[in-house]
Amino acid sequence: MLTVTKVSITTDMAYARVYLSVFGPEQENKKKVVEEVNGMSRNIRRLLGDRVRFQLRVIPELQFFEDDSLDYIAKIDDLLKQ
Repeated sequence: MLTVTKVSITTDMAYARVYLSVFGPEQENKKKVVEEVNGMSRNIRRLLGDRVRFQLRVIPELQFFEDDSLDYIAKIDDLLKQ
């Protein structure tokens, strides 16, 4: 399961950094999932453009990154429990 946790867009709306949180049983597959989504970024951008073409003048180029803030929170929580 994927969740978009944060999106940062440049002021000229040329680029968007999309942070994804990947939920699943295996930790090592998270990077692989984000790489696969990056491979599909052109298709995702086209679908986004189809939906918002009348609201936006420029459809930003999408770059996907793994958001590891939930892992960081879990690690801090485990350290506090010890």
